[in-house]
Amino acid sequence: MPAPVRPPATSLPARLGRFELRRVLGQGAQATVWLGYDPRLEREVAVKLMRLGAEAADDNPSVNQWLQEARSVSRLNHPNIVPVFEADMRGEQPYLVFEYVDGRTLSETLRARSTPLPVREAVALMVGVLDALHVAHSAGVVHRDLKPSNILVDSSGRARVMDFGIAARVARRPEDALGGRRIVGTPGYMSPEAARGEAPAAAMDIYAAGLVLAEMLSGAPMIVERDPYRAIHRAAHEDLSLPARMPDDVDDRLRAVMLRAFARDAAQRTPSAALLREELQKWLTPPPVAGAKGGTGALDFLLRRMRRNSDFPALSDSVARIQRVASSDTESLGSLAAEILKDVALTNKLLRMVNTAHYAQAGGGSVSTVSRAVALVGFAGIRNMAFSMVLLEHMNDKLHANQLKEEFLRSLMAGSLAMLLCRDFLESEEAFIGAMFQNLGRTLTTFYFSQEARQVELAMKAQTGALDEESASIQALGMSYEALGLGVARSWGLPDSLQRCMCRPRGEPPSAPPARAADRLRWVTFAANEVATTLHSLEPAQAGAGIAAVAERFTHVLGVSTDDMVACVQRARRQLAQMAGAMGLAFQPGTPAHRLLDPTPSEGAATGFEETLASHALQATLPAPEAEQGARGAPADRSAAAREQAVSMMAAGIQDITNAMVENCKLNEVLRMILETMLRALRLRRVMFCLRDPKSEVISARFGLGEGVEAIVPAFKVVLKGGTDLFALVCKKGADTLITDATATQIAARLPDWFVKHVNAPAFLLLPLAIKGVPFALIYADLAQPGGIDLGEKELSLLRILRNQAVMAFRQAG
Repeated sequence: MPAPVRPPATSLPARLGRFELRRVLGQGAQATVWLGYDPRLEREVAVKLMRLGAEAADDNPSVNQWLQEARSVSRLNHPNIVPVFEADMRGEQPYLVFEYVDGRTLSETLRARSTPLPVREAVALMVGVLDALHVAHSAGVVHRDLKPSNILVDSSGRARVMDFGIAARVARRPEDALGGRRIVGTPGYMSPEAARGEAPAAAMDIYAAGLVLAEMLSGAPMIVERDPYRAIHRAAHEDLSLPARMPDDVDDRLRAVMLRAFARDAAQRTPSAALLREELQKWLTPPPVAGAKGGTGALDFLLRRMRRNSDFPALSDSVARIQRVASSDTESLGSLAAEILKDVALTNKLLRMVNTAHYAQAGGGSVSTVSRAVALVGFAGIRNMAFSMVLLEHMNDKLHANQLKEEFLRSLMAGSLAMLLCRDFLESEEAFIGAMFQNLGRTLTTFYFSQEARQVELAMKAQTGALDEESASIQALGMSYEALGLGVARSWGLPDSLQRCMCRPRGEPPSAPPARAADRLRWVTFAANEVATTLHSLEPAQAGAGIAAVAERFTHVLGVSTDDMVACVQRARRQLAQMAGAMGLAFQPGTPAHRLLDPTPSEGAATGFEETLASHALQATLPAPEAEQGARGAPADRSAAAREQAVSMMAAGIQDITNAMVENCKLNEVLRMILETMLRALRLRRVMFCLRDPKSEVISARFGLGEGVEAIVPAFKVVLKGGTDLFALVCKKGADTLITDATATQIAARLPDWFVKHVNAPAFLLLPLAIKGVPFALIYADLAQPGGIDLGEKELSLLRILRNQAVMAFRQAG
């Protein structure tokens, strides 16, 4: 018989230790999940209160084993995994603290629908789940209870797996009536070997993943039995087949992938989560694109040609990385900042952009950290800037530089205007990228296939039998510009909503705004591109009449007056002039590109003197253009100019942080700004912030910036109580410490084992934080070369100010 359980714990006090319990998010037979708040780190969390059976309540070894397993799971760090922050006991109450994810479970998502999930959406979700499983399996962790209720779908549509191997170790499950052995998992999702009570193995999770994918596509679980023992028996003895009724998009190839995933014989099953993910990802490869006369063959051929250029893979990687972060949950501002910081040139161009007059109303004008820029401009705004700049950054062939910059500026004009034409803020962010990328195919052809681009131009200008752009591009490339852009966008993983914006609507504009947001966005992006093309192609004397004609054509479908649209065009031109200056784009007067820029100053813009002053102040905080491409981790031989530049950047960062603290910014935001200032000014390899756990007397890394921090953060733990290594002594004494060569015998002997195994940096800096003489945190920074951190007195003084700002931020946070 199953052990009795305690009643749902919904009437607990308002606190559990330091965590405030605000409201119940969900409950089941084994646990109740609360929305909690951690005042120490100023963040919402999910607190899971486990309910043990009566026999387990007094079983200390069992509880201790569970705690140890939960702590091992907490080391898993991946965007598709809901991380465990803490696992502990409060009195007799075991509890877990997770990241709070704003979303709902996959089971709730499926229940809320009257039809199965769209096929590509379901497969994409499972790809994320398998990413998480691969990371867990590589760390020796088997989930053992994968099911829709253990998969969260966050607000951006990303799958997040939770409860890795934890609930299974706490809950008392029914015993296998056949073998008498204890089994772990949920009937209906457990594998045949799990039903037999065999030892945990990765193949069990593969089986469950196949069942979950089939359920998403069919709308119903694969095994439906009221009697759990009957469900277990079916899993152990029955070969499952796919439901007869599946969506038409589920082809034979996808059916074969699923059948292999939940094969009853583990030896016949897909051998790993990584391989199953690869098979699904291959299935997601774009089908023939509409308008591409050569089908996928033409697209594949063109992609292969582009990939021969070293810059195209680099461009694709940059776009994919930004999109990967952009697809994460709403708490990813720090992640986006960290991703941008990996590219020194992109960082500096973005900061110049944020400090233009256009962003002054958001608090720009003196912003020296990406973290602050992200907080001021917003997630989508920074994402859009990053997208636009990487496109230009990675296409810098001198032979086509002017032509490319001209096409880029035309696209940027379209994006800026599309934002202004949208009344809804969220739609405007999508419209920017959609409008900018609507001519992605033309831009790529201009850069990578200059001969074909010239053929398209000549065909369109021919005196007789002139072709439109679509027909001319199909003739030259084997597919249209639009189809090429869409194919590349899909290969980059850009979301469907952006791809829809990239498709021009057909026919004449309707007489009223469309009801569907997606249709409205397509007309907005199309109209914005038509205006940009008109400005680009007409002489200034003709531009006014040309813009008015375009405005008149689209006024009804956009729901704006002709005057309003013309006003938006002028405003977009002023913004474009500012952005072009920040990006270093200059064009000769009279050229088509120069026609896009508004020569008149904007209202309220800075005077010439003020602009010059602001420009000089900003340049003092940013590396010179020739230094932008340099790698972090410069050797110790630093010039006086480099030292002065570091001092200027640190001073600007300190001012930025002070402004943020005056505005009562969140603690985590201030800490990230401090780390970023150190990282960029001193050109460090990595920097991390570590916080003390008062219970365990351990200072652990919580987050960081730079190379490989994701892998190092879980291993970085300084044991204070009884610790005699270098890190423990530095923290206890509160002594700022710079190690220029960790390989020296006297230093190497005092390094803790975890540091040697997981970090092993030859040069590092330790800045302990203390309140009333008690250490509570540590800032760690390192470089990859011995002697790499060479600090002068000014730099050391400013570092201490940054450290003291961190202490003040904690005091201010209470």
